[in-house]
Amino acid sequence: MSGLPRPLVPFLGLVQALRAEGFAVAPEQGQAFVAAVGVLGPQSLGDVRRAARATLAPPPERGEEFDRIFDAVFLGRAFAAPAPGTEDELPGAFDAALGPEPEGTEGEEPSGGEASAAERLFARAFGAGEAAGLAAFRRALPAALPRRRTRRRRPGKGARVDARRALRQMVRRDGELMRLPRLTRRERPRRVLLLIDVSGSMKAGTEGALRLAHALVQGGERVEVFTLGTRLTRVTRALRHREAERALARAAGLVADWDGGTRLGEALAVFLSVPRFAGFARGALTVVISDGLERGGPEALVAAMARLRRLAWRILWLTPLAADPGFRPETGALRAVLPMLDRLGDGSGPRAAAGEILRFGAGSRGIAARAG
Repeated sequence: MSGLPRPLVPFLGLVQALRAEGFAVAPEQGQAFVAAVGVLGPQSLGDVRRAARATLAPPPERGEEFDRIFDAVFLGRAFAAPAPGTEDELPGAFDAALGPEPEGTEGEEPSGGEASAAERLFARAFGAGEAAGLAAFRRALPAALPRRRTRRRRPGKGARVDARRALRQMVRRDGELMRLPRLTRRERPRRVLLLIDVSGSMKAGTEGALRLAHALVQGGERVEVFTLGTRLTRVTRALRHREAERALARAAGLVADWDGGTRLGEALAVFLSVPRFAGFARGALTVVISDGLERGGPEALVAAMARLRRLAWRILWLTPLAADPGFRPETGALRAVLPMLDRLGDGSGPRAAAGEILRFGAGSRGIAARAG
């Protein structure tokens, strides 16, 4: 399947896996399956499963076997980002709302000092942290986060005349109109997309980043959170729980690749290959918390960041290495993506990262207000 477009690989892989297990799947059924997924525009993996059942038509008595093969293709092989030198297949993405992550494997605990290509899957527990320091951040978010104008309008001091309100006033005042009522465009908060590097080199800061993410989800209106390592995991729903410790415990149970390898480029490519996830980045303030210690060459990361740059409104990259006032990007990956960033800031801890987000958001709102 090397000549196929990468998004088609897992779908046609399901057809091949079914045939290998003795299911009668005609070529026309495989084409109908791909076409049905394209027409549906699936919002979840459950939609893909239903499309597969409807078009590939497994026998009723083999329904459980069909589900096992489907899970093996879409929840197993396709979820892990490929390590350099492995077969060039499309890695998949895990949405915490769709089901549990695969069970982890055991191994020696990494030191967290260098980038690695090895995938390590295990759960992680979080203890109590500096929750009090994030309370002010949560309260300040509604006023600091950037906003965008919508197509809807409301009474205000805009350029457009509110003809309906003007006519109503003329009727009430016998045709007299002292001042023309006007309309201005409504505003709504921009989406915030938070991408957290959970690889071994970020081991010391992942708990603080998750606590920051919880405060961001609780204080913001439209926030999406993903973790990146050797896999991609959406943890937004877990972080919506109001109690911080319970929310972090849920997120810790969902992410299987804590402290593992570093494949930022591949994991980010997975994010952008899923239309639903890529839609989260469209017009959003995108915050990346990572040290940029990419394993291998920076080509995959540069390609993914170039596409993310076209989708996002602004990109703020926070690295723990920037705590030093004299910090300069030294890694090839970080230097390569630097021109695509709106700001490279301090991500050495949750308080530092929170301050960067508030300052960047407030500054962006001030620029937008002056431009308007």
